This record gives sequence, structure tokens and C-alpha cells, in this order.
Amino acid sequence: MTNTAINLPIKLFLSDVDGVMTDAGMYYTESGDEFKKFNTHDGMGLKLIQQSGVKTGIITTENTKMVERRAAKLQVDYLYQGKGFGGKLASALDICAKENITLAEVAYIGDDVNCIELLQAVGLAACPANATPKVKAIPKIIHLNKNGGEGVVREFIDLIMDGTLPTNIHP
Repeated sequence: MTNTAINLPIKLFLSDVDGVMTDAGMYYTESGDEFKKFNTHDGMGLKLIQQSGVKTGIITTENTKMVERRAAKLQVDYLYQGKGFGGKLASALDICAKENITLAEVAYIGDDVNCIELLQAVGLAACPANATPKVKAIPKIIHLNKNGGEGVVREFIDLIMDGTLPTNIHP
């Protein structure tokens, strides 16, 4: 595989974490430690889209060291944590300003009500199969086949990179 850049419709790929990169579960050990399960296929998808010249980022409501470590391992270009309602769109706008691009050149995948504002604003929006009904009802959102935590980020990236965006886009 080469690192040759291809002409993609987007310049920035953003993802939520809980419910997208994970299964939305909050797991706790007996001693109170929290952990999350991430999907390695999603990680490879992010690497592939980075190699094509697209910047990547994570914008999440939670603020945890484990997400910070995952983002570092994936070498995403941007990590914004602790961004709830309104904060996700503001974060994306901040990244767009830094990259000198518009929201029309951004793809974002989210699953819950705190993602709606950003999903409605980007050029390409998608949600996992198990997203909330309010997210699924967003006009022109792509309904993906996989659930959060099951490789849905990779599914979205593959569609973008293959140029085969689905026809099951919500009207």
C-alpha cells in the first residue's frame, strides 16, 4: 500500500467516541476503574484516511485519560474532550479555521443528541445503526449498518474512500 493522496470529497474526518468508537457501555471494575472497548478496525480506518491526506480528529463530551491515550496511539490530528452541547460544533469550527477549510469539507459520525448540531452542520454526516432516533431523523444523514464499537468508523471511512456512499441516506 502506498501513501499516495487521493482526491476525497472531504478534508477533515471527525468522530465522537462513546457510542461510535465504543459500544456506549460504561464498564467499571470492582475498585471503580472505568474502561472502554475500542475497535481496531476503526483505528486502521483512521490510519488509511490519514494516509490519503485527510486530517482526523475526535470530539467527545467525556474527558478521560483513556481517550487521550487512544487518540495518541491513533495519532489523530485533533482531540477535543469535554465538549457537550454546542461545544462540538465550536470545536469543529476551530479546527476548520486552523485548517483553512469549511464545514462542507468535514465528515462527522455521531450517535446521540449532543452530536446533532454538528451532524446538521457538516458536509457529510453519518450515524451507527444503533444511534438514537433523533440522530437518525437528521436530514441527509447516512445510516450505517454497524453499531457503535463494532467498526462503524471504518465502515464510514471505507465508503468515503471507495466513493461508494450509500443510498440509505435519510431524506
